[in-house]
Amino acid sequence: MSTLLSMTLSILVILAGGWLVQFAGRRIPWPRDGLREYFRDMPYLVGCGFALAALCLFWSYRFYFVQDVKFFQWAVQGLIIFTVAGFGFRWLGRRVGTSGSRKLFRQMPVTAAFGILIILLYVIAAVFADLFAPYGQAEIFDKINVLPGGDVELGGDPRFILGTDQLGRDLLTRLIYGAQNTVGIAFVTTCLAFLIGASCGFLAATLGGWFDQIASRVVDALMAIPQLIFALLLMTIATSWAGSNKVLIMVYMVVIIAVLDSTRVYRLARAVGQNIVVMDYIEAAKLRGENLTYLVFREILPNATSPLLAEFGLRFCFVFLTIAALSFLGIGIQPPLADWGTMVRDLSQFINFAAFSPLTATLPLLAAGAIALLTVAVNFVVDWMLHKTSGLKE
Repeated sequence: MSTLLSMTLSILVILAGGWLVQFAGRRIPWPRDGLREYFRDMPYLVGCGFALAALCLFWSYRFYFVQDVKFFQWAVQGLIIFTVAGFGFRWLGRRVGTSGSRKLFRQMPVTAAFGILIILLYVIAAVFADLFAPYGQAEIFDKINVLPGGDVELGGDPRFILGTDQLGRDLLTRLIYGAQNTVGIAFVTTCLAFLIGASCGFLAATLGGWFDQIASRVVDALMAIPQLIFALLLMTIATSWAGSNKVLIMVYMVVIIAVLDSTRVYRLARAVGQNIVVMDYIEAAKLRGENLTYLVFREILPNATSPLLAEFGLRFCFVFLTIAALSFLGIGIQPPLADWGTMVRDLSQFINFAAFSPLTATLPLLAAGAIALLTVAVNFVVDWMLHKTSGLKE
């Protein structure tokens, strides 16, 4: 069956299923008044949504049990494991810890609990990488391209559970050390970007005048150039300046990404600050003779926490992905340091083995999945913290 015909039949099934759900829902004698009213007033498109959900469940059943698609099976199993882990961590948090932490866990949704769990695991892996990693991140063995799994008959080695790369480095070790390098550098870069952007933004909102005009025009000029292209250009220049000094290249990368990302933080901080400085309590503080430092850190900053908190989560994810992209292109974190972006680039050739060795084909997806998982976890936590600090109610 062709793809076009399958899509056409699926659409027809959804449209017919929506009408059937709407028709049946209005005639079934539901035991509760709420259900009867819901299905009685249910729009046709909502019925199509139920039909689409049923169709997705049907295809999921086929992919998992009938067609035996390995990648889909692993995705479903991972989703189940993550869901159970989130509920289990929230249950544990409600019963272990201080009264404040238990109250916090009682209020948070399971998505936030899952996000906190993942972030804690990443932090533990980054801080104690020397203890968890079986080998050194720059250690090279005489066996190259060892397949994962540890089965000798299939080209594996029990010493290397995830196999080795084309240089003979243990992939499990480099995956663990990648958390230390990629996540740690991304966090430092994001903090530096917020220090620069928020400070300048609040000063521009408070002082106004020539400082506001100059800072805003500089930010407009930096934002006019696509960030990744600009970062590539600046990193190329910085690499030629630094030569073979890898530490200096790292410092240049942190500063360049922080400055470029601070432009977004500046625009947000300036906009929020301009809404705050016109408030009566700011005028009262000025009449009391409070200095600029007091106005920024004691009056403006506490009232700008919610939008800045949300922006911090987004900026961290974007910085994280930018560092991975630069490393993927070869001008980010320099070898022999392990980095997930570099791992994706070096292991991308293994995707060609998906037909006869699905486990081998997942090797480049391990680093990419580590990046995606942390991005999702951070956004889960930030969404919940934004909900709390903004005073929104369910």
